[in-house]
Amino acid sequence: TGLGEMVTCSKERNSDLFDAVLGGLGQFGVITRARIPLVPAPTRARWVRLLYTGAAALTGDQEQLIDVERANALSGLMDYVEGTVLADKGLIGSWRSPSPSSSSFCSEPDAAARVAKLTEEAGGVLYCLEGALYYGGTAGGEPDVEKRLETLLRELRYERGFASVHDVSYVEFLDRVRDGELKLRAAGQWDVPHPWLNLFLPRSRVLDFAAGVFHGILRRGTTGAMGPVLVYPMNRNRWDGDMSAVFPEEEEVFYTVGILRSAVSDGDLARLVKQNDEILRFCEEAGIRCVQYLSYYADQAGWEKKHFGPAKWARFVERKRKYDPKAILSRGQRIFTSPLA
Repeated sequence: TGLGEMVTCSKERNSDLFDAVLGGLGQFGVITRARIPLVPAPTRARWVRLLYTGAAALTGDQEQLIDVERANALSGLMDYVEGTVLADKGLIGSWRSPSPSSSSFCSEPDAAARVAKLTEEAGGVLYCLEGALYYGGTAGGEPDVEKRLETLLRELRYERGFASVHDVSYVEFLDRVRDGELKLRAAGQWDVPHPWLNLFLPRSRVLDFAAGVFHGILRRGTTGAMGPVLVYPMNRNRWDGDMSAVFPEEEEVFYTVGILRSAVSDGDLARLVKQNDEILRFCEEAGIRCVQYLSYYADQAGWEKKHFGPAKWARFVERKRKYDPKAILSRGQRIFTSPLA
């Protein structure tokens, strides 16, 4: 801790410190050792990607897939759920998406033209639901995964004729971004600035955000920029409210949006940073209460008002006073720059 003490903590032992350091931005202590429980891994995955023309259909389907509390036809059928925004040529230009030739909806001779036509009809923006169904080992057999996949392809509201299903090993699915990394390294585009913007959004405002940002701000002045834009929901009850991490607490579901772009040419960095600021201003002016990670504020007042809010801030200060009263740790974030009274 900031007091120089070596402390072992868990949810049952020194639980306040345990909760403090989770999402604690390095303000309370340095973790020197961690014990992480493991479970047996599956051996195979059905990797599914489906194209959508609207945010409402995508997010509605995503929310049904992660809704394990209420039984519906789609509850829990996917073991992994994510989404991607594909603006204009984003399907091809994003390093996180496999090349069109590797995907079933882009493998036919006219596939690229079909996707381009669908993009145009959708107003320049498509959405992709990406997910996986695990099987093998302790995760169940292939007949079960076939039945689940059949239900998904029948019930989900994607654009028919634009589905990609691949059977891969579990490790291949986990390592699916590797090919994109190697291509960028070969092109000299890996070690470049990455002005990423990561936000948590309340469920009730995700469509307003999509209209203003995905269909508005992101389509203006991003020539040369590349990188994925992710959007997917999470269940709030999976997050422990006692930890320091800040997330929207008003609703049962909140969204992660990751705008993960690279500045690959001259002028990109300043333009993308400016655009990130425009997105944050849009949220503020539209009354969309978002939480930014990894955020940067110039002073303590910014952290208190824009990141934590009154209740979380009071607890954060109390823990700081308890575990690092001299404000030795992580001063560079400018949350605390001098010893606490």
